[in-house]
Formats: sequence, structure tokens, C-alpha cells
Amino acid sequence: MNKISKLKNAEIIKKIETSYLRTNLPILKIGDKVKLGVKIEEGGKIRTQAYQGTIISKQNTTINQTIIVRKVMEGIGIERSFLIHSPKIDFIKIEQSSKIRRSKLYYLRKLYGKSARLKQL
Repeated sequence: MNKISKLKNAEIIKKIETSYLRTNLPILKIGDKVKLGVKIEEGGKIRTQAYQGTIISKQNTTINQTIIVRKVMEGIGIERSFLIHSPKIDFIKIEQSSKIRRSKLYYLRKLYGKSARLKQL
């Protein structure tokens, strides 16, 4: 009896999650340079701020899927984690794709300048 109720609960959760999934997302890969529009609330106004960088990792599936985007600004590396299906993400555009042979690009943290470039497709 307990096993059956767990299955029903899992089905209910899956139905609720699928209603919140985005359908207009591009296919994101590790090494892609992306431009994300992040909604920011300042006072009573909501504006969209662009965040541009390289995807260095992807995690999870379905509604909990996250990407870590890294950009270098004035010689300092900045990484942010984004929930892809979050309502705070306005848009995602792929600017450039790269040829990658790893699933995580954490080695980019140690590199800078020309050595941090990735091969283009």
C-alpha cells in the first residue's frame, strides 16, 4: 500500500513540474558562449540585465536543471549559477559554440587571456 501511494505522489509531482517547464529553450551545450537576460527588480520596476559568458557545467534534469556561466570582467573571473526554467530568466541566446572534449570546464578557472580560448566549431 505504501509503495502505491509513493508512485501516485511521484506522478502528481511530475505533472506539476511539466506545467512549469519552458518549451522555447535552445539546446545548450558545455562550452557555448551564451547571453542570458536576467530579470532584476529594483524598487518597483523590473528590468532585464544581460549576462554573457561561457557555460562551464550543466547539472540535473527537468525542472531543476542548472548551468554555471563564467565570464571574465577586468581580469576577474565571475561565475553564476542559473536555473534554466526559472521565471527570472527572460531569454537565452547562443552566441557561439565550441568544440569541447570534457563534461566540466573547471580548468578555465586557472587560465586567463588567450590560453582560455576554446576551439570554435
